[in-house]
Amino acid sequence: MKIQTAILTVLLLGGAALANAQEAKHEDTEFYTPVKDVAPAKNSKTPPPDAIILFNGKNLDQWVKTNDKTKPAAWKVEKNMFTVVKTEGNIETKQSFNNYQLHLEFKIPSNITGEGQARGNSGLFLASIGKDDLGYELQILDSYNNKTYTNGMAGSIYKQTTPLSNPSIGPGKWQTYDINWTAPTFNADGSVKTPAMVTVIFNGIVVQNNFILKGPTQYVGQPAYREAHGASPIKLQAHGDKSEPISFRNIWIREL
Repeated sequence: MKIQTAILTVLLLGGAALANAQEAKHEDTEFYTPVKDVAPAKNSKTPPPDAIILFNGKNLDQWVKTNDKTKPAAWKVEKNMFTVVKTEGNIETKQSFNNYQLHLEFKIPSNITGEGQARGNSGLFLASIGKDDLGYELQILDSYNNKTYTNGMAGSIYKQTTPLSNPSIGPGKWQTYDINWTAPTFNADGSVKTPAMVTVIFNGIVVQNNFILKGPTQYVGQPAYREAHGASPIKLQAHGDKSEPISFRNIWIREL
């Protein structure tokens, strides 16, 4: 009798499962959440229509001096590009951002001199926080036949990780960074809720693939999330080396 009851129970359960499976519909797993229509970019020189233009080839109206945000950025603008003026210090965007897609082009001057970290050095700070040189730095450097520590070469998250490969091209040519940035989030007590994460495409090649940052980048010491923050400006570095200054053009951003 117990065996018959057990068999009957199994049959009933199996039948119920089969009935549930038969009742399932393909619509059950289909999403109809709204997705924004965006016209694709024609090429890297044509920003998407929903992009915020951070440099229009004419002026630096979207930028200020980092060490005195009441003053406009004073780097040299000419011929649809702008060039670092090292005596003016770092510059950053007037607007602050959380998660975004960013496109930026830079050029190491053809007459570059120096070697290692003193050769076309600058930095793209994906979020500028606190002091003048604090934030999350994606290194900019001439890394074409120029040896240095690999977590300080072009495409590296400075002092945290090396790039997956080195697609750098020679000085005098425009190079591109395309970046997806996910900003860190923090709990009410200031502890990290989710760390920052970045994907970097350098000259069309993925060199950082969803890399999780350990905190703001540091020249000396280990990185850590020591201070909670929200949306932050994007910063470009006027590095203190003596090599010829680099240039930038065609910078746009899409908030995600």
